[in-house]
Amino acid sequence: MEKLKLHSPDFTQANIAKLAELFPNCVTEVQKDELGRMKDGQKDELGRMKDEMGGENSSLSLHPSSFQKEPSSLRYAIDFDLLKQELSTSIVEGPQERYQLNWPGKREALLTANAPIAKTLRPCREESVNFDTTQNLYIEGDNLDALKLLQETYLGKVKMIYIDPPYNTGNDFIYEDDFAENSEAYFERSNQKDEVGNRLVANNESNGRFHSDWLSMMYSRLKLARNLLKDDGVIFISIDDNEQANLKRLCDEIFGEDNFIADFIWSGGRKNDSKLVSVSHEYVVCYVKSIECYKQNKILWRQRKKGLNDIYTQYEKLKRQLPDSYDLITSGMKEWFKGLVDSHPAKAHRHYCHVDSKGIYFPDNISWPGGGGPKYLVLHPVTKKPVKVPSRGWLWGPEKMEQSILDDMVHFGDDENSVPCTKSYLKDREYQVPYSVFYQDGRSSTKRLRTLFDGDLFDHPKDESVLGEFVQFATVENDIILDFFSGSATTAHAVMQLNAEDGGKRKYIMVQLPEACDPKSEAYKAGYQTIAEIGKERIRRAGQKIKTDNADKAGIESLDIGFRVLKVDSSNMKDVYYTPDHLNQNDLFNLVDNVREGRSAEDLLFQVLLDWGVDLTLPITEETIAGFKVLFVDENALAACFDTDINEAFIKVLAARHPLRVVFRDASFANDSVKINIEQIFKLISPTTEIKTL
Repeated sequence: MEKLKLHSPDFTQANIAKLAELFPNCVTEVQKDELGRMKDGQKDELGRMKDEMGGENSSLSLHPSSFQKEPSSLRYAIDFDLLKQELSTSIVEGPQERYQLNWPGKREALLTANAPIAKTLRPCREESVNFDTTQNLYIEGDNLDALKLLQETYLGKVKMIYIDPPYNTGNDFIYEDDFAENSEAYFERSNQKDEVGNRLVANNESNGRFHSDWLSMMYSRLKLARNLLKDDGVIFISIDDNEQANLKRLCDEIFGEDNFIADFIWSGGRKNDSKLVSVSHEYVVCYVKSIECYKQNKILWRQRKKGLNDIYTQYEKLKRQLPDSYDLITSGMKEWFKGLVDSHPAKAHRHYCHVDSKGIYFPDNISWPGGGGPKYLVLHPVTKKPVKVPSRGWLWGPEKMEQSILDDMVHFGDDENSVPCTKSYLKDREYQVPYSVFYQDGRSSTKRLRTLFDGDLFDHPKDESVLGEFVQFATVENDIILDFFSGSATTAHAVMQLNAEDGGKRKYIMVQLPEACDPKSEAYKAGYQTIAEIGKERIRRAGQKIKTDNADKAGIESLDIGFRVLKVDSSNMKDVYYTPDHLNQNDLFNLVDNVREGRSAEDLLFQVLLDWGVDLTLPITEETIAGFKVLFVDENALAACFDTDINEAFIKVLAARHPLRVVFRDASFANDSVKINIEQIFKLISPTTEIKTL
């Protein structure tokens, strides 16, 4: 039922709509009142004050926050310069033309990306798995905050980023980044903290800033994400037609147009809301950080062919049944291939059905691949007479027809004109250059997740097998993979699965806002209040299932299926730590300790790790030394003691351990003399130790 408008018609918007039908290129989004714009009276007052202070040469500078901010308003409007050009037979003078992607709020998005925050990551052992040994992280909180907090520790260390952000279909929720501020304002309001979920706002198509808000959200996050990539790092971004064009241009600006790799086509699943056709694919936009790094290091991507495991399983089965009967094994392999359905991935490799003592091979002529190559005279290895030239030409000349090559050749027929063929072994041909099209059976991925959870807890999950292919050809065994729109944690699932298959030690970092589940959803009814809870539980269940499914595989027990849960929170330090100038004398006794109440030693330690740029997954041990509790990170890389009444005797014992770094609370020391002498003690006993306090 429609509501009454209760106001007169908006003829301006009606006229814009009419012009849009004729000249859609002339419709744009404009910001009516820019954030922080001064009112006219305020401008006049500023001018008067400058005149009194010496005119334009005055050094008077007023902070923008001292002026009243009017609400920001974006709406559709007409670009009159373009409209005049549409109606003119000659070039119309106008603003300087540039090739660029622009939108209302772009500069604010850049400010948002650069603005510092006073937040931290607090460990949550009770929600973690194998907290003390795992190399994986699950960060719960706003991904913009998380990306900022990870800048010191993971700068230039992440090999691959995959994200599946909101597609901006008109029904999505996006992040509302309305807290951008400069450094001075940051110190005035350094400990802002948002409630769970209030950063998400609906981005309906009726919103005049439909594309602008989405672009602003992505711009600030991608700017920060690029910093984390290694020089040979790569980012994959899932998207559909709604924002694919804008995302491509946005990434051209952030990553560089030359670093574009491909728009992968993720095929599978159908959209019933398409206007004229049933769209059955999405895109994965791919960029590398530096294509020059790839060229200089001759880096190649390789994808393992599908269906090989089934081929090897059948081969081993026949080998046990028919030991050394290679002709019979070959016949058995041929029959097995014939029995496969056409959609089976192993069917594409049915030419690999011949078997000898070295394994499965494909007898192929030694011709030039693709045709058109040079043709050389090749002699028959027995008769030494020229043999018939294959239709595609020879791959090797006579000078390379050595005995080592002849040993791996098979001849069809005994006559002197028979064509020699090389044996191409499957074990040597397992990998290929990745293709730009990936297929997902949406029903299968949904079914697997449903089986994992005994119900439909997540709509339209990504296929972990397809993501595993991206991880496979873009990373090696010890690389770090980041997903800061984690959702149901499909990326973590894919990393664990691939590590189980190839014995890799890849590590992941998942980031997910604790977005509230719809009370009507199956997930909420099953006891999951947030999307983050679903993601963490999926990792727990998927990890156990992967180990169970691969129980007979060597080394499976060492597979890392754990993760450390870290939650974005306000700083562990009180406001006085950031704004001591605002200290009131009446509060002196209450603010002797600058640490917030309720924060543990481990909370403080993780903030120190972030500030020092130390790996957040390093092992942490606790020891008691001379009656004081000390946390050691990676054995002796860092020692932290946050107890009170620390004395010189303890300091001497700790210094004798020669830690690389050591940190204390500012209020930890028994008296001022201990605090003064601490540096001298370390200089004498452990001069290379770096000392800090908080």
